Amino acid sequence: MGNTVAREDFEWVYTDQPHADRRKEILAKHPEIKALMKPDYNLVWVVVLMVLAQLTAFYLVKDLDWKWVVFWAYVFGSCISHSMTLAIHEISHNSAFGNSKAMWNRWFGIFANLPLGLPYSISFKRYHMDHHRYLGGDGIDVDIPTNFEGWFFCTRFRKFIWIVLQPFFYAIRPLCINPKPITRLEIINLLAQLFFDVVIYYLWGVKSTFYMLAGSVLGLGLHPISGHFIAEHYMFLKGHETYSYYGPLNLLTFNVGYHNEHHDFPNIPGKSLPLVKKIAAEYYDNLPQYNSWIKVLYDFVMDDTISPYSRMKRKLKGEVKQD
Repeated sequence: MGNTVAREDFEWVYTDQPHADRRKEILAKHPEIKALMKPDYNLVWVVVLMVLAQLTAFYLVKDLDWKWVVFWAYVFGSCISHSMTLAIHEISHNSAFGNSKAMWNRWFGIFANLPLGLPYSISFKRYHMDHHRYLGGDGIDVDIPTNFEGWFFCTRFRKFIWIVLQPFFYAIRPLCINPKPITRLEIINLLAQLFFDVVIYYLWGVKSTFYMLAGSVLGLGLHPISGHFIAEHYMFLKGHETYSYYGPLNLLTFNVGYHNEHHDFPNIPGKSLPLVKKIAAEYYDNLPQYNSWIKVLYDFVMDDTISPYSRMKRKLKGEVKQD
């Protein structure tokens, strides 16, 4: 348990990310993929149903014993909450209403954010666009851990704690790596969320409020779905920057597991990413891939050569444009 991993720094690379070049090649060979670049209007109804499901759960847990509030927060609430963060991920790419109605997507993201209990949607969109444009970019991509994370979480036990604390690190990392001025929409996101939280507390009390917040924290920490945080870009195989997952949890996560496909075509909704893989199978079938996010979490903790340092990182050249 006290073994120290070998890596002492990130894997610095001096080439551009592979996704833009692969996108050009695939579109030249399979132009029919362009037909998939359209909104997924079903996403709107799925998100509405998810919000209603959580509102129903808030009501049902209000009089339960605390042990059952905690139980349902982890077993049910955490799944819905983590799934909703990935719905917000879809919305951040304008998948709900299309690029021509960008503000509709921003307002809808604020609505989808409500049952999470913590303001998230608007800030996530700003930083996530940087992650796509400047994958691994030093000082820009806040998906890359800090040097402290890589240095400190270097044993099996500490890596386990790091997984548990993932929500905390994702919240503070932007402030450490790439702080941005607060925007009007972020203030609206915050005020709408505070109003919603107060209403839930006033109507149904502390247990419903705890269920809401605990579900979000637990769902983004030590949880099977959280394997995607590590599976997407942590370098289990040297030289491979992005990995896809083709297991059943894609059904709960808007196909975020199709991550090579997503980075190649970020304007294609998650619903259609399996079709991208099918059409351009020769580009994806032989790339490293996963079938279990639980195994990814286990391997991350137990493999003494893997740590938060196991990411590709690059110095950016030229002008950097951020949201």
